[in-house]
Order: sequence, then structure tokens, then C-alpha cells
Amino acid sequence: WTVDEANPGETTQTVVKDAHGNILQDGDTVTIIKDIKVKGSSFALKVGVKVKNIRLVDEVNGHNIEAKVPGFGQMMLKSEIVKKSN
Repeated sequence: WTVDEANPGETTQTVVKDAHGNILQDGDTVTIIKDIKVKGSSFALKVGVKVKNIRLVDEVNGHNIEAKVPGFGQMMLKSEIVKKSN
């Protein structure tokens, strides 16, 4: 028997890391480290914007974080452009 048969309800989760290699989890607070042009908007997300209560999702076009960004609303972000905050 294999490991999957031994633990049928258990699924493997991918590890998501920020730009500095810190492991991210649901509910973490992150800071944007690079200016980002927002598709469909004339504004851009600036460096230093703090995003609270992130949610990790399955990767879609390289975006693996879903969060409510202050001033923009619900967005998908890439983990490579954020750093974990304390």
C-alpha cells in the first residue's frame, strides 16, 4: 500500500514563499516590494503598500495570493513581488 492509501483524506499543499524566501501562510500580512501596473486601471500599486489577511490559492497565471488591497479591492498577486511583514 502507498502513502496515499494510508492517508486518503490528506492532500499535499505547495509551499509558497515570498521574494526573500520566507514561507507564507493564509492570514499573513505582506508588503509590496515592487511597483505594479494594474490592468484596467490608470493607477499603479506602489512599493510599501501593506496587504493584510492574504489567502493562498492554486496558481493561476503565476498569481498565487488573493487579497484585498487597500485602494484597489480584491486582487490576485504574485508571491515574488511581496515580502512577509511582522
